Amino acid sequence: MIERPFWFDRIEKAWGAVPIVWLAGVRRSGKTTLAQSLGGDRIHYINCDLPAVGDMVADPELFYRNCDRPIVVFDEIHQLRDPSRLLKIGADAFPQIRILATGSSTLAASRKFRDTLTGRKRLVHLTPVLWDELPAFENTPLLKRLFHGGMPQALLSPAKTPGFYREWMDSFFARDIQRLFAFRDPDKFNGLFEFLMKQSGGLLEITRTAGALGISRPTVENHLRALETTHAVTLLRPFHGGGQKEIIKTPKAYAFDTGFVSFCRGWDPLRSDDYGVLWEHLVLEFLQAHGHDWRIQYWRDASGREVDFVIPRDREKVDVIECKWDPEKLDPAAIKLFRSYYPKGNNYLVSPLSIAGYAKKAAGLDLYVCNPDGLRQRMKASIAGKKPSEPISSE
Repeated sequence: MIERPFWFDRIEKAWGAVPIVWLAGVRRSGKTTLAQSLGGDRIHYINCDLPAVGDMVADPELFYRNCDRPIVVFDEIHQLRDPSRLLKIGADAFPQIRILATGSSTLAASRKFRDTLTGRKRLVHLTPVLWDELPAFENTPLLKRLFHGGMPQALLSPAKTPGFYREWMDSFFARDIQRLFAFRDPDKFNGLFEFLMKQSGGLLEITRTAGALGISRPTVENHLRALETTHAVTLLRPFHGGGQKEIIKTPKAYAFDTGFVSFCRGWDPLRSDDYGVLWEHLVLEFLQAHGHDWRIQYWRDASGREVDFVIPRDREKVDVIECKWDPEKLDPAAIKLFRSYYPKGNNYLVSPLSIAGYAKKAAGLDLYVCNPDGLRQRMKASIAGKKPSEPISSE
C-alpha cells in the first residue's frame, strides 16, 4: 500500500481542530485506500455501501459506545438514510472519537444532509496524485502522469486503457450525479462534461456553451454546479480591481484530471504542444492541495493578455503564477501589464525543473523560476514573513 504522508498530515491537523474530517474527491481518486491506510489498529472502518450498515448505525449512541478504536471511518456515508444525524451525535456526544467520512461531493450537495455540521467538520479535498507524490508511485515519469492522469489505478497501469476512462464517466453519472442531484438525462450531462474536458483551461461562457450543446442555459448552470460540487470541474473566477478593461465575470473551467482531458481530446500519444496545457492543470492541482486555504483566481484583459493564476494576499499584495513547460518560452508582457495595475506581490514562473528554483529578471520584473516544490516553499516563506534563505516548515 502506497503511503501518502501529505494527506495523512492534512487529516491529522484537521482533527486537531474539529472531530469530523470530510474527505471528498472524485470516484477512484484513492479515498478508500487513504482511509484504510490510517492504520488497522486505529480505525473502525465502515463501508456504507453494504446494506447491513444502515441497521448497524440505526442507534448512533449504541454504535459509538461500542467503538473500541479512536477513529471511525464512514466510507461513502451519503449512502446512509440519515448521515448528518449520525455524524452530529458522534461529534457532540463522543468527543474522544475522531471521524473520517468520505464522499464524492461536499456535505451540502446531498439532500440527506439537513445539517451541514458547522463548526464540527473540516473539508479535505483529495486531488489526483500530485507532482511531489510521483516518487512514491513507482517513480512515475512526469509525462506519464500528464498522459494517464493522477487516478492511482490509471497512473500505475502500464498502458493507457480507454475503457477505464469511459467506464468512469458512465459510473460517475449513475453513482454520484444521479443519486445526489436526481438528474435524469445522462446524455445532456455527459455532453456538457465532455465539452468542458475538451475546453479545459479556457474561458467558460454559459450562453455560448448552451447554444453549442443545444441545451438550455439553466440546464448548463445546474449541471455545472453539480460538477463543481463533486470536484470534477474547478471554476476559477477572474481577479479584477483597478485595471482597464479587465474580464470581471467569465470564469475559467478546469477539468479534474489530465488523463481525462487528454482522453476526451483524443491526444494519443501526447505531442510536445500538449504538454503546456496539461502542466497548467497539474500546477493548479498542486495549488489546490498545498494552498487549500488560498483564493486562486486568474487575470485577463479584453485584448486577451492573461496571467494563469493570481493569489491575493491582502488589500494591496497579489502574487502571480505563470506555468510554462519550457521556462525559456515565457512572454512577460501580460505580467508586466498586470504589475502596472497591481505593483505589489511576487512573480512566479512554474516549470518542471530538476531544482527547486532560481531568481531572474525579465522585462524589468523580478521573477522566481521554480518547480512546484520551490513554489510551495517560497510562497509559504513569503506568507510567514521570512526571507527565502530562512528555514520554513514543511507543512
